[in-house]
Amino acid sequence: MRMFRNDYSEGAAPQVLAALVATNDEQCVGYTEGDPHCERARELIRAACGREDVAVEFAIGGTSTNLVCVNGLLRDWEGVICTPDAHINVHETGAVAATGRSVLPTRDEDGFLSVAEAERVWRFQTGTGRHMTRPAMIYISNTTELGGVWSLSRFDAICDWAASHGLKVFVDGARMASALTSPAAEGLTLEHLAARADAFYLGGTKNGMLFGEAVVISDPGLRDAFPYLIKERGGLMAKGRLLGVQFEALFTPDADGDLPYWKLARNANERAFRLRDELVSLGFEAYGEAPSNQQFFAFEPEVAQRFAEAAGCEVFQELPDGRLLTRFVCSWATTNDDVSELVAFARSL
Repeated sequence: MRMFRNDYSEGAAPQVLAALVATNDEQCVGYTEGDPHCERARELIRAACGREDVAVEFAIGGTSTNLVCVNGLLRDWEGVICTPDAHINVHETGAVAATGRSVLPTRDEDGFLSVAEAERVWRFQTGTGRHMTRPAMIYISNTTELGGVWSLSRFDAICDWAASHGLKVFVDGARMASALTSPAAEGLTLEHLAARADAFYLGGTKNGMLFGEAVVISDPGLRDAFPYLIKERGGLMAKGRLLGVQFEALFTPDADGDLPYWKLARNANERAFRLRDELVSLGFEAYGEAPSNQQFFAFEPEVAQRFAEAAGCEVFQELPDGRLLTRFVCSWATTNDDVSELVAFARSL
């Protein structure tokens, strides 16, 4: 059976692989500095964002991107407000803390950073003046760690709050393609995101690329700092053109005038929605609402174990009632036949 563990188990989407093969014999300058593919990818991404005044930089993966951006947006005595399940707080082995920056988690439980909780953390951290770390930015991810998708109204609300307190906005976009092609985005577009966030990134690793993230930066300080920080933190890729080639392939319109970047994400979402609906129809309980390529279910332990063994899905945690929170992830490569095979297995349980 095809695995449903994550959205980066496969190699590269066909158009990405073809572009890498076609350019394999080219000789380019390194480090994403002036090679034609990185420059063209930057132009295409700026056009998609509707902004010619942003910087576009490239990084290898999500942790490296988060680390560089958080450090570039903060000073030594400043911290970042995020949810308790935020990637920078849980799944990055203390990478941000190891650089001396402070992560300031809220008590939000649904993956979304709320205005009320951000305000509570702000007041607590600023209540004694210079004796505590001062919040200077917020970190949100789209999609969230629980597969949630930010709507236009929710995104604007947290951005308005951040602006009213002088905080910068950084969006982890490891699964941005899934988020912005979800019906739950409700009007949140790449152009709007680019207009409001100080920095965000477009994930490639989890949307059809071998590796790579494209960082869109409007904040002047981070624009200046990024080239140096990415080198200092060990994230600068010598064969940088490989990043440009892949993003160039995904942001070049196809024969239908659509971007492959969005097409790949729509496939992942549609397969995930079908998977969810089929499992629910069989009597399994979906956990929360995840309108993206990640779907969560609450299973009895023995059922969770059998799904994990058969489909590679990941068991996240034990819930208060003893059931196990289990995640299924669809990718650009997931087919309807793959979903049918999983559903057939589910019927046998």
